[in-house]
Amino acid sequence: MSILSEMERDALTEIFNVGAGRAALSLSEIVGDEVRLSVPAVEVLRTRDVDEHILPRAPGRFATVSQKFDGPFDAEAVLLFTEERALEIVRDMMGSQMSLDELAEFEREAMCELGNIILNACLSAMADMLDITLNSSLPNYVVSSPAEISTRLATGETDNTYVLVLHIDLVIEKHQTDGHLIFLLSSTSLNGLVAHLQRYLSKMQLT
Repeated sequence: MSILSEMERDALTEIFNVGAGRAALSLSEIVGDEVRLSVPAVEVLRTRDVDEHILPRAPGRFATVSQKFDGPFDAEAVLLFTEERALEIVRDMMGSQMSLDELAEFEREAMCELGNIILNACLSAMADMLDITLNSSLPNYVVSSPAEISTRLATGETDNTYVLVLHIDLVIEKHQTDGHLIFLLSSTSLNGLVAHLQRYLSKMQLT
């Protein structure tokens, strides 16, 4: 049985699409060129299923930016890019004339800024459209192997832990980068999110 109904999934897609649009505008100002973020594909999985759906798609290490947030429901948001793609994004943000050594010096700062823009754009869209308040922590940047990410996701895993996965494509100039935005949720938090989605849908039906 699907955890989200089709209408709830469509509503989440709409919410995150608004967030992606906001993030794209902010990123365009930083890189001085048009940035496009695709309509997110929304999927809810058990934490143990993340390996099969995400990590095997790209060998090598992942650049991850994470933030914790709390409100009517609590979660941790994690933005994943392959390390190679992350450096390309940093090059666009900092200037294409920079060497790889110079890029590495600014990698953490630039990726935290990127993550902060994308994650907060998505969270603010969710807060605005669901009429709730969400508080977020400062972003944390780590480069990890798929095995390290799997271990982290499995920490505290039970049958009541879920991940809300958004697959997004980020396009800057002529290259395209695919990334994943993962929300780690307990069953209680997932139920809280669903309850607010249902309230949002009810309001939409009345208008």
